[in-house]
Amino acid sequence: MDKYRHEYKYLIDPGQRRILLMKAQAMMQRDPHAGDDGSYVIRSLYFDDSADTCFFQNESGSDPRAKYRVRFYDNDTSFIRLEKKIKRRGMTLKRSCGLTEEEAAILAAGHIPQIRSDMPDEKRRLLLEISSHCLLPKVIVTYSRIPFIYPAGNVRVTFDGNITSSDDTERFLTGDYRQRPVLPPGKSILEVKWDELLPLHIKGMMQLDTLQWSTFSKYYTCRLIGF
Repeated sequence: MDKYRHEYKYLIDPGQRRILLMKAQAMMQRDPHAGDDGSYVIRSLYFDDSADTCFFQNESGSDPRAKYRVRFYDNDTSFIRLEKKIKRRGMTLKRSCGLTEEEAAILAAGHIPQIRSDMPDEKRRLLLEISSHCLLPKVIVTYSRIPFIYPAGNVRVTFDGNITSSDDTERFLTGDYRQRPVLPPGKSILEVKWDELLPLHIKGMMQLDTLQWSTFSKYYTCRLIGF
């Protein structure tokens, strides 16, 4: 059974980030996947069709809608994921599978890896969807993330900064590509995700009632500066 999660986003300034980061450090656990400094770098390659359907669905707020991306962390190409992120009624669902570096390179070049019968079902399904929708690589989104977790409610709080955009999609795996910042200096994105219930003390700690909720989409924003 599909399990959708709540996902709220907030655009925050340096002062808000500093205060909220201290609160998160005091009351939540660091994500064990983060590095020694508590962060990691995420690099994602997003796909869309020739009519930029995903881009315009995001712009109009279509519901439901989906985005496809290839993602890896801290320049480690030994662990690459192909993901489909579905948004429905303000909640999100993510489907994902592993990719080899060779398969990721084929997708970054605008082609489809060979779809074999011995592939895991989810991988075969996602590759078939990319093929049938004629999706092509459109933009590289890179950013640093400081993540925290809280077991009750499966809460995840992340601080995303240094968000950049690049259309050098064939260089996705190399890291050698032009990058353009997409947010004003010092601004970052606070994301709060949870399952059925957000503990009240977490909600109060993060001052969510006083922050301005945002529809910010990294994919849309990074594509927008290229239009």
